[in-house]
Amino acid sequence: MKPRKGIHILPSLFTTGNVFCGFYAFVAVLNEDFYHAAWAIVIGMIFDGLDGRIARLTKTTSAFGMQYDSLADIITFGMAPAFLAYAWVLKPFGRLGWMAAFLFLLCAALRLARFNVTKPDIRGSHFIGLPSPAAAVVVASIVIAFEDWFATRINPFIMVMVIYGLAFLMVSNIKYPAFKKLDFKKRVAFSRFLFVILFFYVLATIPRVALFILGITYTVIGPIGIFLKNREAVAEEETSPPAPTP
Repeated sequence: MKPRKGIHILPSLFTTGNVFCGFYAFVAVLNEDFYHAAWAIVIGMIFDGLDGRIARLTKTTSAFGMQYDSLADIITFGMAPAFLAYAWVLKPFGRLGWMAAFLFLLCAALRLARFNVTKPDIRGSHFIGLPSPAAAVVVASIVIAFEDWFATRINPFIMVMVIYGLAFLMVSNIKYPAFKKLDFKKRVAFSRFLFVILFFYVLATIPRVALFILGITYTVIGPIGIFLKNREAVAEEETSPPAPTP
């Protein structure tokens, strides 16, 4: 049987849009336009979220699409945010600065490689480790917030800690919700519907604030979940009756 040739145009166009956003982020950083470089990364995340969903909806998923998507993610969510963080505040640190940026890129690459070899049934309901797009958006949202709100830059020492923390979370075994099984045909409670409407309202009204809050919130969900589980386990051990002695 001859292998099928050609590629699916529609999802590949969205992945190409992701690549373009990553490339534009590099151009903007070289021109010291850090604000628009950060927004390019955010828009790249939107393209990244749409290409896979469109491929599944149109039943045009393919091995080529998966590999193309991973290469695009390395550019937009690995190299671009690392380069942005380095040029924005880490450059004065010299070797420590560019090594921190490299660590972010390395962990993003390792995170994507691990994702590609994970079985689909395992990665369906949750991600293992912080997704690289989420980590990149945290970096971008910090740049947007400080460039827009405060017209200044974050303390470099804090940014180094943020970069190291995001790198660790990407290669950790902490579980993060995947939100891949959202069923828009299913009936939901009216209160949940109002929450969704409020979410989009805030996102449309104050996108910079919403982006920063959403990025930070999603990042800390994983560690908080582990802390709560460990706390419940300790509480159960303390309340459980002692085993009978023979």
